Amino acid sequence: MDTLEATDRMHDAPAGGQQHSAGKTMSRQRATGIVMMLASSASNQTGAALGASAFPAIGPVGVVAVRQFVTAIVLTPIVRPRLRGLRKDQWWPILGLVVVFSVMNLSLYAAIERVGLGLAVTLEFLGPLTVAVASSRRVLDIACAVLAGVGVVVLTNPGPTTDIIGVTLALLAATAWGSYILLNRTLGRRLPGLQGTAVASLVTAAAWTPIALTWFALHSPTAAALALAVACGLLSSIVPYVTDLLALRRVPAQMFGTFASINPVWAALAGWGLLHQALDLNEGIGIGLIVISNVLISARGFTSPKERRRAAALRAIAD
Repeated sequence: MDTLEATDRMHDAPAGGQQHSAGKTMSRQRATGIVMMLASSASNQTGAALGASAFPAIGPVGVVAVRQFVTAIVLTPIVRPRLRGLRKDQWWPILGLVVVFSVMNLSLYAAIERVGLGLAVTLEFLGPLTVAVASSRRVLDIACAVLAGVGVVVLTNPGPTTDIIGVTLALLAATAWGSYILLNRTLGRRLPGLQGTAVASLVTAAAWTPIALTWFALHSPTAAALALAVACGLLSSIVPYVTDLLALRRVPAQMFGTFASINPVWAALAGWGLLHQALDLNEGIGIGLIVISNVLISARGFTSPKERRRAAALRAIAD
């Protein structure tokens, strides 16, 4: 049942039952939204683990290339993006997203290859955390940033054996994710729905075509590796795009951000279950500290009227 239908039924019901009916409808919608958010994050990290399983055959570059093609092939016929008539102020964030998509995915998968799924995804989450803190002047948010910093130190356990390159790649992915949020926010004001994402995905796939042809000419792909990479594209791109859009119609934006913070936990579980990557005690503690920081910051707006109005506007856009 959608919101409009529920509203119509409330108008037809006796006045005394309107509040009860509205409460039940909202509860069902929120429960559905929570399930969608959990499914989205689980799908995303399961896809990343499957993509990592293809590294021995085609490497991170091959997996990223296939993922870009899968995203464009699926989104283009669904969204039917219009390339003609786009203005200059629409093209520059699209081209920015093309760069960000490439850097974010390639650096993340290269980091996963070196330091493991759980650590790489957790460090990548510093991107949205930084964007949230940078827009705030609240003492609690600054404290959460410090807590996240402590989590990074505990997680990476700096020392002679630390994989500096792997950590740097994960932090590069975090920077790209933060840039993605800012660019997507700008593009969302200029193009409706998934139009901007679909155009950016299409252009990204075109840009990756010569890279993929060269790479696969030097690294002969196996059928199993290609299947894993395709599954990665579907589970880590298409499923999250669709479920996140539907979830935003049912839950406040702050709740969406809070549940997105569970991604590092799913990543650790996917790394352990599918890639046999066990976590040391310090890694588990570090992941926990960073997740707590994300949860506290993303949940801050529940009591803010301004944030509630922003959440309503986001849901209206999603609808």
